[in-house]
Amino acid sequence: MHKRARFILAAFSLLSSTAAELQLPSKDSGSSQGTHGRLHLPMTRKLIPKRLTLSANTGVAGLGDFFDVTYSVLITIGGTSLPVVLDTGSADLWVLSNICQGTCASANTNTNTNTALYAPSTFHDTGVDATLVYGDSKTGTYARGVIGYDAVSLAGLTLQDQYFAAINDTNTSVVQTRCSGILGLGFPFDSVIWTDMFLSQRQVSRRRSFHPMRRNYANRWFDKSILGIPSSRYTDRSMPQQKRQTMTTSAIISSFGVSGPFIARLVSLGGLALPMFVIALQRDTIEIGGNEGMLSIGGLPPGVQNESLTWVPVRKYTLQQEGLTQDDSPEVPVDPPAQAYPIAWEIPVDDVFLDGMKLPRSQLSSSNISLSALIDTGNSLIRGPPDVISYIQDMLGGPRFACSLPHTLAFQIGGRMFPVDPRDLINQVRSGNTQVCGANLAQTDVPVLGGGGYLYSWSLGDPFLKGVLAAFYYGSFTGPSQDPPRIGFLSTVPSDAGIRLEEAVSAASAEQYDLPG
Repeated sequence: MHKRARFILAAFSLLSSTAAELQLPSKDSGSSQGTHGRLHLPMTRKLIPKRLTLSANTGVAGLGDFFDVTYSVLITIGGTSLPVVLDTGSADLWVLSNICQGTCASANTNTNTNTALYAPSTFHDTGVDATLVYGDSKTGTYARGVIGYDAVSLAGLTLQDQYFAAINDTNTSVVQTRCSGILGLGFPFDSVIWTDMFLSQRQVSRRRSFHPMRRNYANRWFDKSILGIPSSRYTDRSMPQQKRQTMTTSAIISSFGVSGPFIARLVSLGGLALPMFVIALQRDTIEIGGNEGMLSIGGLPPGVQNESLTWVPVRKYTLQQEGLTQDDSPEVPVDPPAQAYPIAWEIPVDDVFLDGMKLPRSQLSSSNISLSALIDTGNSLIRGPPDVISYIQDMLGGPRFACSLPHTLAFQIGGRMFPVDPRDLINQVRSGNTQVCGANLAQTDVPVLGGGGYLYSWSLGDPFLKGVLAAFYYGSFTGPSQDPPRIGFLSTVPSDAGIRLEEAVSAASAEQYDLPG
């Protein structure tokens, strides 16, 4: 593999910004505890991020790119600098502790990566364990550890007493990608750590069957009856009525500012100019360029206008879908009634196309489930229904095909086509001296109507995200119907992407280089 790794330092500044300038709704003024500025971090093409000194208002920082399959950001926990994977598909922050044993410890030794580990000298152990599950029923990756809190900083944005998990056992691949953990950017309601702490702080007996080791991640239940929220799954609730009434939706939402995920907690505390972050992933293989990889927090990046993005709503889960709705406690007014809340960065998809032809819908799930997709930076592939993925592979001529034949997989979102760059759709598979490629596609679990879990059919990972700028807008946690969550997309795939793939394959062949595998 021919790969160039470059270290580019990029200065950022905390720029003041208003909602009017960005033409986005202002945050709920009732939740504001002071407004900070907007943070813009250009990506660096560097395998291992390096921390540099930050001042109060300006500084420089680097974000990592490991072979275009893992993208990381540098955080500081209790004085230790740790590169963590940016993951919009989960909602929890965890890092490997220096007491990590088993798989993660041996992987660190075998790969000689010298991965930074968290030394819990300033760690406040809550005594509550956490088991976090990733992937789907075919992957079954996990991380186990202890929940605690410490000061956490991201490029000058600091929160004291931030809850996270110090991991002592995992089979994830973070070590192999030279990272120390995962920074989940999802909604608090999807956070294992928040749920466990919410229950622990209210001295509620934890239902151990809720989180631990659910192998079918795509169909994981959202059994919030353990929070005292009425659940359609259970008619007889063991929790006394008086106890349930004290755990209202308003109490749940207010807890986000105490034990919620890092970015969501900043949003809850009014610490950002706007409740949003923006990600664009660069490509550092095949052809240097594509997006200028970057992370912006609190607003759109410089030069990007709100009206240039295609905005689509984030799915909100109702009570019947095992989600969270506005409680019916008489002490809390319901306005509007039956208000639903988001769980994950899941959006509606109009249709899916291959080389301009609309693909059939999956026959493996109910036609009553609307087509949707999870937007997941922590996923290095595009995952979809098994029957549709098999259909695509047949259309491509099988699981292996010539690298020089460009194909375009496109998702119609909000009435607009968002193609996957042909250079990001493929990966090379060794086959003697012949350049043979496969598609960066994988089968995943299908949603089940009434199953009480995620309803998305597709998980759009890095191959899709390297061809867009994606803006993730949390909206209002207290009033999602008035200021709803949404995602904005701006395609960055050039019109001649197929020609560029052919040129890249030809150049690699002439120089006897492999395409990225």
